[in-house]
Amino acid sequence: MSRRFRGFLPVVVDVETGGFNAETDALLEVAAVILTMDEDGYLRREETHVQHIDPFEGANLEQSALDFTGIDPWSSEREAVPEREGLSEIFRPIRKAVKAHDCKRAVLVGHNATFDHNFLFAAALRQDIRRNPFHPFSTFDTATLAGLAYGHTVLAQACKLAGIPFNNKEAHSAAYDAEKTADLFCGIVNRWKDLGGFPPPVPAEGDEDDTEKQENATEESGNIR
Repeated sequence: MSRRFRGFLPVVVDVETGGFNAETDALLEVAAVILTMDEDGYLRREETHVQHIDPFEGANLEQSALDFTGIDPWSSEREAVPEREGLSEIFRPIRKAVKAHDCKRAVLVGHNATFDHNFLFAAALRQDIRRNPFHPFSTFDTATLAGLAYGHTVLAQACKLAGIPFNNKEAHSAAYDAEKTADLFCGIVNRWKDLGGFPPPVPAEGDEDDTEKQENATEESGNIR
């Protein structure tokens, strides 16, 4: 796995929120799907972790967002936990998987991944969580990959074109969307392998590239917690 993605472990993330602004709107659900690779080099889902999150103090909740997701933030049936506790429970198995796969960091995979990445990092910063396992700015976006592979960027339609069952009634649950996104990502990566598009990467000479140097500089500046 570490050789396939330059030392990064792809982890599929989906969040459900109380709006579109990562700084002000509530994070309500987080799901993370850890992937693994079989002995033939094919990706597949390994395990899914889900946390329901209480809105942080002062969080904004847009009614239109709640209507869209169907989430009642105050329902006792959610068994929600404080934001810091929920993120810690999500990050812990990811750090363990990064180590188990001999990787140096996780990279977030998401459908329109910038949205999920922004909310996850805003919450980690807000809660002063210093052991965030994810790369600070790189992501793998399945909307882009699906547009390339199947000519469609909507998750439900891309899954159908990829032969992945998709139930719209179950969508907008973080766990369901994350697992479908994981299936889509694995399918695209595995299809590329079958087409002969992935020879083992040969490191370029002097390959601690500018991206890695920038990443290290970002950490040293204290922006990554």
